[in-house]
Amino acid sequence: MDDTEKPDTIAKIADRLAARYPEAPRPLVDRIVAEEYGTLGDSRIRTYIPTLVEHRAKDRLNRGFDAQSAEL
Repeated sequence: MDDTEKPDTIAKIADRLAARYPEAPRPLVDRIVAEEYGTLGDSRIRTYIPTLVEHRAKDRLNRGFDAQSAEL
């Protein structure tokens, strides 16, 4: 994966997560995916970056919505 694929990769991950978490505002999903990509984007081994980004973004979305439901 090279840097030219970055926007497409981020969009695909965000699309999958937005479908999985319809209660999450799309701008929030986009921001989380972009942030997670930013933390891993400079890694030497780039093959697994999309998988790792999606996993970490899912964890953040789960934590965020679990905390909100606990407050209700």
